[in-house]
Amino acid sequence: MEDVRKTFLVDRDETGREVVTYLETGKKYYVEYIEPRSFRSNWGDVNPATGKVEGSYGDKFKGSIKESESVITKENGFDEIIEGPGSPYHTINQMHEKWKKENGYA
Repeated sequence: MEDVRKTFLVDRDETGREVVTYLETGKKYYVEYIEPRSFRSNWGDVNPATGKVEGSYGDKFKGSIKESESVITKENGFDEIIEGPGSPYHTINQMHEKWKKENGYA
């Protein structure tokens, strides 16, 4: 788990990984954005003369990762893994409020 924590935010602009920390409790929540299976990005430079995308950057800076690249796993020490659509911040806030009640913060 310690290795994962140390490298989790490396290349964060490319992977979209982030850590949400609640200062009042010190609790941290790790977030990975998993791209859909059929995801194809069209990143590059727009040629002003043609309006077409050129110089594709491929898999860089898309803000998500493939499911197979995920490091949030039980094997890496993550206990509660939540997946789903919608805002991760809303889900994290609900989880944290529940955790606070269970641990005497609220």
